[in-house]
Amino acid sequence: MRFFVGITGASGHAYTEALVRALVDSGMDVDLCATESGAKVLKHELGVVVDANGDFSTQTLVDWLGERAGTSVRSFAPAAIEAPAASGTSLTGGVLLCPCSMGTLARVAVGFSSNLVERAADVALKEGKRLIVVPREAPFSEIHLENMLKLTRLGAVILPASPGFYHRPESISDLVNHLVGKILDRAGVEHSIGKRWEGLDDPEGDEGIVRGVSG
Repeated sequence: MRFFVGITGASGHAYTEALVRALVDSGMDVDLCATESGAKVLKHELGVVVDANGDFSTQTLVDWLGERAGTSVRSFAPAAIEAPAASGTSLTGGVLLCPCSMGTLARVAVGFSSNLVERAADVALKEGKRLIVVPREAPFSEIHLENMLKLTRLGAVILPASPGFYHRPESISDLVNHLVGKILDRAGVEHSIGKRWEGLDDPEGDEGIVRGVSG
């Protein structure tokens, strides 16, 4: 199965990195596209640089995401309207916008496609396919909330970048993986990121802990 992952100008590209790696590790193929703003934030947060045309070279993908990305990940520039994900006839398993800026979210909500990321999301909506939007913003304005409500009513899943703490994370990676596990669950992808919720070891005692990062 192939998923389209759109990278926008919101902060939180550590989620993108972990998500794409997890998809590849789960045997999925990925079409990857970063908007112009997304490319700028990606460079700032992770030091990953796109080519002059807004695309990722194969070597960049391998250096960033590992050897398997060289064969499992295809990269497209934001202006590549000829990309498979831009057509409803493509067999994309779903479109994942991670992270999703409020600008991208607003344009998707009103059907205005100014780049491949937005067009792929538009196609997912019109074809009844999975569209998972991972907004990273704080606080949300009334406009933001109205746009998210509209997308939810249209069939999209709004999954904010809000990691939990009940699994007692010991690193930023634990927090990132907690959220990525939830994205993969909603995308219908089997994975081994973290453990499932199993309740408390000792609900009555001081040593009670939760064993789960995906629930």
